[in-house]
Amino acid sequence: MYKRIMVPVDLAHLDQLEKALQTAADIAERYGASVLFVGVTATTPGPVAHNPEEFAEKLEAFAASQGSARGIPTSARAYASHDPSIDLDDTLMRAIADGEIDLVVMASHVPGMPEHIFASNAGHLAAHARVSVMVVRP
Repeated sequence: MYKRIMVPVDLAHLDQLEKALQTAADIAERYGASVLFVGVTATTPGPVAHNPEEFAEKLEAFAASQGSARGIPTSARAYASHDPSIDLDDTLMRAIADGEIDLVVMASHVPGMPEHIFASNAGHLAAHARVSVMVVRP
């Protein structure tokens, strides 16, 4: 049913992703799909990496560890952005097209006051992507 699952990953908040990671792994195992972990980083130094190349290496290592731990085929693709807070939605939409994705499993956060003012990234993908999007609350 599914061949390639995309999981957007924020390497700075891995502690909040476990439920989404396990959901993606379970679906991948059930349908023999692979998982593509996608990360978006700024072009400037940040809390996770000093530059986009270092970020890509860390994302690759994360994907390899997830594949090994969960017994599923994984890969990673890093995207650099001048301002991820502005163009994260567009970058993730591009990642869906680039990766020939047929399912997105994405962690969300518990809705709060900001969600009454700003749209969520997961909500944007669910509303606009041409593939199925599963939003997983922590």
